[in-house]
Amino acid sequence: MENAIEINNLTKRFCDFTAVNNVSFNVKKGDVYGFLGPNGSGKTTVIRMIMGLITPTSGTGKVLGFDISTENEKIRSHIGYMSQKFSLYEDLTVEENLDFYAGVYNVPKNKIKNKKKEILEMADLVGKEHMITSNLSGGWKQRLALGCSIIHDPDILLLDEPTGGVDPIARRQFWDIIYDLSKKGVTILVTTHYMDEAGHCNFIGFLYYGNILSLDTPNAMKEKVIDGEIVEIKVDDTLKSIELLKTMEKVRDASVYGAGIHVLTEPNMDLNELKVFLLKNNVEIYNIKKVKPTLEDVFVFLVEKENSK
Repeated sequence: MENAIEINNLTKRFCDFTAVNNVSFNVKKGDVYGFLGPNGSGKTTVIRMIMGLITPTSGTGKVLGFDISTENEKIRSHIGYMSQKFSLYEDLTVEENLDFYAGVYNVPKNKIKNKKKEILEMADLVGKEHMITSNLSGGWKQRLALGCSIIHDPDILLLDEPTGGVDPIARRQFWDIIYDLSKKGVTILVTTHYMDEAGHCNFIGFLYYGNILSLDTPNAMKEKVIDGEIVEIKVDDTLKSIELLKTMEKVRDASVYGAGIHVLTEPNMDLNELKVFLLKNNVEIYNIKKVKPTLEDVFVFLVEKENSK
């Protein structure tokens, strides 16, 4: 399958600060590709270089065959962009925002009416065309912003932290729309720090302070990356238990996970060793079991490995 995006050894420096360091990846047409990482890891900088808004210090990239350094105007006509701030005009109505972006993207006048109707239905905003945008809920603003970014039927959609600040139900509805767009052939590159969202992507890259720590499918990462086993423990004193567990010879790491603890141990460690150790230290154990690694476990493992270099 042909690649929609091809990035090779991309680097961006701002004076002495390296925001993106020698990053390479390909995104196939129609895929949902996720960049996962904490704030400040370089995700937005990668997006801006792909869009041609900033010039790479070194490295190369192509979007639909166009060079990101020399043909950015051609690239922009084929992409839609949605930022975490939604880029909406709050004092305009829903319809006025759509009209504005239709003009920005040079949507032919004979297509605007049908395109607006399609977007209003997609975003569940039918009947709210004349509402002032500032009065919309976070979820509606989010879907309106998405509609504005695709009003010109782009081949590629770049989403930079698109679900920040919205509730879980709105996030789920948003991702349903993303999957539908992907099925229609739209290539989607999304940055996020939500592990559950990354799990729904066809392919993900873990970005940490400008460096890609791993690139693979979510399932492959959970199966291949971690060298050891994950034990889930629920106890009466989580923080105390984490500090205790980190002192054990066969425990590589321990961290909070939900209402319990995820412990990374050496392969084939006996659960009884953990039980006896905690009980000897006056910790009451509610539940202990081996579990399959989550993407959060994978990311913690990769970060710890990176920091130990």
